[in-house]
Amino acid sequence: MDSALSSPVLIGRADLTALAGRRLAAAAEGRGELLLLAGEAGIGKTRLLAEIVRQAPAFTVFSAGASPGDAEVAGAVLADLGAELRRNPATAAEGEGVSRRLRESADGDADRQRRLLVTDLTELIAGAARGPLLVTIEDLHWADDLTLDVLARLGRRAPDLPLLLVCTYRSDELYPRVPLRAWRARLLTQRHAEEVRLGRLSRADTAAMAAAIAGSALPGAITGDVFARSDGIPLHVEEFLAARDSVPDTLADAVLARASALSAGARRLAEVASVLGRSFDLDLLTAITGDGPASVDDGLRELGERFFVQAHPDRSTFDFRHALIRDALYADLTPHRRRSLHARAAAAAVAAGFPAAFVSDQYERAALTEPAFHYAMSAAGEAAEISAHREASELYERARRTAPETLPDAARADLLTALAAELAAVDDNTAAAACYTEAYRLRLRLGDRLAAAALLPDWVAVRHLLGASLPERTTALRGALPLIESRTDPPAQEVRANIHAALAAAYMLDRRLAEAIEDGNLARSLAAEDCDRAMRCHLDATLGAVLLFAGRPDEGTVLLEESITRARGWRLEGQAARGYRMIGTSMSVLVEYGPALRWLPEGIGYAERVEQINDRNYLAAHLAHVRWAMGDWSGAETAARQALADGGGITTRITALHVLGYLAMGRGEHAVAGDHLDEAVALASGMGELQRLSPAWWGLAEIAVAAGDLTTAIGRCEEGFEASARVRDAAYLFPYLLTGVRAHLALSGASAAREWLRRAGELIEERGIPGTLGVLPHARGLIHLHEGRTGKARVELAEAGEFWEHRRRFWEGTAVLLDQARCAVRSRRSGDAAGFLTAARARYERVGAPLPAHLSPDDVATPRPVADHSGTAAPSRSPRGAAPPRTVLSPRELEVARLVTAGMTNREIAAHLVIAPKTAAAHVEHIRTKLGVSRRAQIAAWLSTLD
Repeated sequence: MDSALSSPVLIGRADLTALAGRRLAAAAEGRGELLLLAGEAGIGKTRLLAEIVRQAPAFTVFSAGASPGDAEVAGAVLADLGAELRRNPATAAEGEGVSRRLRESADGDADRQRRLLVTDLTELIAGAARGPLLVTIEDLHWADDLTLDVLARLGRRAPDLPLLLVCTYRSDELYPRVPLRAWRARLLTQRHAEEVRLGRLSRADTAAMAAAIAGSALPGAITGDVFARSDGIPLHVEEFLAARDSVPDTLADAVLARASALSAGARRLAEVASVLGRSFDLDLLTAITGDGPASVDDGLRELGERFFVQAHPDRSTFDFRHALIRDALYADLTPHRRRSLHARAAAAAVAAGFPAAFVSDQYERAALTEPAFHYAMSAAGEAAEISAHREASELYERARRTAPETLPDAARADLLTALAAELAAVDDNTAAAACYTEAYRLRLRLGDRLAAAALLPDWVAVRHLLGASLPERTTALRGALPLIESRTDPPAQEVRANIHAALAAAYMLDRRLAEAIEDGNLARSLAAEDCDRAMRCHLDATLGAVLLFAGRPDEGTVLLEESITRARGWRLEGQAARGYRMIGTSMSVLVEYGPALRWLPEGIGYAERVEQINDRNYLAAHLAHVRWAMGDWSGAETAARQALADGGGITTRITALHVLGYLAMGRGEHAVAGDHLDEAVALASGMGELQRLSPAWWGLAEIAVAAGDLTTAIGRCEEGFEASARVRDAAYLFPYLLTGVRAHLALSGASAAREWLRRAGELIEERGIPGTLGVLPHARGLIHLHEGRTGKARVELAEAGEFWEHRRRFWEGTAVLLDQARCAVRSRRSGDAAGFLTAARARYERVGAPLPAHLSPDDVATPRPVADHSGTAAPSRSPRGAAPPRTVLSPRELEVARLVTAGMTNREIAAHLVIAPKTAAAHVEHIRTKLGVSRRAQIAAWLSTLD
């Protein structure tokens, strides 16, 4: 038995809960009503009813419900309701009255007596509404006539009472002879009741419900499958998540139980229809059954009345009302009957000219492999042509399964290559790599070295998404060149050009721009004038990205835009999606968030339409990065978690982990942030690419600064610097500049910070990437502030503040506000300090996070002693007779300050406090920074003022 999962929250019913809230409010004021909640089985009526009860704390609540068979028992539901009333002392008399009147009527009543009974029962229940009263009754479709009559009369009385009567029923149980059918129509027509229908969940709501059940976002492929199979019915969503690969036993049993009530002819017809799928054609169904049109019509009429199927408007096509109905009936077929029906369906479909994909499926299920292979190959090519890559990959897989043993190796290699391309498009990279490997070996066994070499660019691209390192990829590409070294004919030159274009892309991904340009130019020189269009688009996208990171944004942008335009015009969907990927993600990294917000969503939409799934997922991960960078942390988290769930490629996973790490870091959840970023480093280490490793190292450096582990922070900064310096990068280096300056100032002082600024700043200035240059005045301002040069600091920090505001960069933009607040305090500009601090706090409140601890405003609130330009302490100026301003030290820092005053060294302090020496050194440096002093004697002098 499958165990269903339960959603902890109510999804997709906000409009209905709001309506119920309004009706409860009206009832509390004495204007009640009868509210009907209608919907098919499993749609969530009971859960909505529970939410309504939860919204009614001021109401007295009574609940009852009908059961199968109650229609044959007069007043069965009312008897349950009477028992509920008796349990409450305030309504015990009314409950006893209901029970007594029902006992008196047990032998039956004439019409007049029945009317009196209905009146009496109505008045007894209405009499319980001395205060706000909520009565809920479930499964009204099973209720008897007496119960319905009493509820109808209560509905008429309710507008004058503080009574809300809420009843649920299954809309798919209103068969022609069910009493509720006419009762409902009469009440709604006379406006004595209000009915709301619970609709099925949308795809987005289904995904939200699945995420709520699982505790995190699930891959879109899974939620899409659950949506398709469950039809958005909440109960079915829960059941299918519990039993993903089959029809849940509970649902299958319910369907088969309903089917057992069908006539033999209708049951047989439903079984035959089930082999055709969720939707089925009337003529095809008739051809398979061998029955006459009248017999088929009678069966379909019964299936429609029993809510098994429904007709399309043209009446030539029918659907099973739920996918699970079809699945349960199909699973119940015996194996040989199932094969026989599929064989008949395939033959009839061929005769009627049905699509090859449908025919191939029917032949495979009939175990007729030869025609299944033929039709699958034909259909796969058609699907690939219209960019239906998921369907194409499934059809090529079917062709692979049903391929005859006599299929020539060359044809098998073609099949594997086509399948690999479709699998790569839908982000199934492991399977794609395996297919490329097998196709490559077949080509070599056939002696077709040119065809083998031609596989390498796409094969290596897939291996990159699986984490292959740059040396591994470049070695594989260069190893393909000897396969064709003796050939100079145009086909060989085209393959050679593609290999060098792939090498350029590989170097570009590691930001080795010089090598990328070298191989890119070589590819261009090898290509003919009318070279492979796909290669040209690929190469232009690569070189466009190279120019962006080389500090030539205008040229790079033009080349990338032209590449996308040409690829779309030539219907090269893979190359167009890659062009979007190059320009969108480059803008994300280069702090060009305006263009990024244009290209990333546009690229995501395009890649989704043409089913280039890996590109779509990677673009989504970078959109999450842009949202984090711009301060939309809620949107960033949603996008990153979904990209993490959907992404089959390692690059998507790494980027999403960066974003989740940064979010946790910004919220002060340093352990969680470290876990995400450490995982990203572990995944990226095998690849060795700067763009995978450096962002994680920076986040870890920031966490170390926040924790006061300055030595580790500086080590991380050096690691990032060395990786960038090897390829003369600035795009990934620029965040380290501020992190390193803060760490050096806290640990060693201005000299070390200036040296770090010199080394890192040279690279940033050399590249001249516009979005990175704001770190230079920001870093200079921090150093000036540390040295007490508040005038110069104010100018530099103001320039940095304007820069980050223009670039919409949240992290540094908020930090500079706090830096400006400190500068204003030291300059005795208390109004400015308050303004900067308020703005910084407001930013973090918007993202729902506290100010970072290491940028805490505690030391902004009061001025510190200001150091003069020689580094000696200048006394703080205070109004005559006023106490000198005080700097706020933590209790631990005060303890360390007293030990410094006692003449202890850092090592002695560490031994005394039982802490590490580097921790003691960090505490001393924090004290120096807060006091604005440079010598230990000045700490002692400051401490003496406290007494």
